Amino acid sequence: MAFTHRLLHLLFVFSIFHLSLGARRLTELVQDSSNLLHYHNGPLLTGKISVNFIWYGTFKPSQKAIVSDFISSLSTKSPIEPSVATWWKTTEKYHTKSTPSLSLRLGKHISDDSYSLGKSLTDEHLVQLASRGESYDAVNVVLTASDVAVDGFCSSRCGSHGSAYVSKTKHVKGKNYKFAYIWVGNSETQCPGQCAWPFHQPIYGPQAAPLVAPNNDVGMDGGTQMHH
Repeated sequence: MAFTHRLLHLLFVFSIFHLSLGARRLTELVQDSSNLLHYHNGPLLTGKISVNFIWYGTFKPSQKAIVSDFISSLSTKSPIEPSVATWWKTTEKYHTKSTPSLSLRLGKHISDDSYSLGKSLTDEHLVQLASRGESYDAVNVVLTASDVAVDGFCSSRCGSHGSAYVSKTKHVKGKNYKFAYIWVGNSETQCPGQCAWPFHQPIYGPQAAPLVAPNNDVGMDGGTQMHH
């Protein structure tokens, strides 16, 4: 199965949530791109999907709450607009009677605060961590703490997404499935000028004053918004 288009769909949602909560609108810095979302007939996530989080390294409870609250807000009506729930309803336009609508729910939280794989990770390590989550009807999100280095982090990327086959011991009904995963790094201490914009002054480009991080956490807010 082709998971790339599916993951981009989720990554864009993660981005929109934090942009809508900014103290000042992002349109003050760049042109509004809310009308640039186009469906190119790629595969869609359908049915009930759990979003599982693998927390690698040390995270505060407040940092975990930022992401957990977002997933919960997808199905929670808000009296304040724009809201993530209202935006999420636009995805229903992509589904037909033959493609059931998508319903996301908060899945498992798996913590590894002992840095079992060390503090310098490769892509293989990311897949290994992601495989700790569910392997069917799920998206596994790996979040690395601010003191964890990952190949290419800051120099060429702020995160990544992909898919991998589940191990033989986790086959579902004897079948070999692929699971989807997302990795997001916390850039607070390593490269906020590259991966935490617009909540931190960028190294390159326009030097307008940064927006106020909606959750007062430059690393978590910036890292999440960058992946769309």
